[in-house]
Amino acid sequence: MREEQLETSGVMGLVRAAGGVVTRNSPEGPGEILLVHRPRYDDWTLPKGKAKPGESDEACALREVAEETGLVCVLGAELTVSEYEDGAGRPKRVRYFAMKPAEGAVARPQNEIDDLRWLTRARAVEILTYERDAEVLGRVPRRMLG
Repeated sequence: MREEQLETSGVMGLVRAAGGVVTRNSPEGPGEILLVHRPRYDDWTLPKGKAKPGESDEACALREVAEETGLVCVLGAELTVSEYEDGAGRPKRVRYFAMKPAEGAVARPQNEIDDLRWLTRARAVEILTYERDAEVLGRVPRRMLG
């Protein structure tokens, strides 16, 4: 819990975050991955966000995906960890988990998200703003994309 203490004390500590690589089957061919657009940054990225104090990374990932896309998802395995410096110069660690939407769930942009798209991995890599997100998609097992 030292990371959370650093974060809440104002010391330049690690920013803990988590997100989802949400996939679905596509009747037209390869499976698709959900990307979100944030107008504040004018970027295309994967749904993710900062953990609340005391919140597990798994719970954070599910909450953030739901808050940004409206999707209730089934949590899968951890896929990878992305570490980088955030806009404020703090170290940030994002754990990404495989996710599938629950039966009947429909994605809708919400909160700080103004658009979202289901795309093949190849198309998603072309649209993503950050190379680190493309690297995350490179870790998605082929079997997840049907």
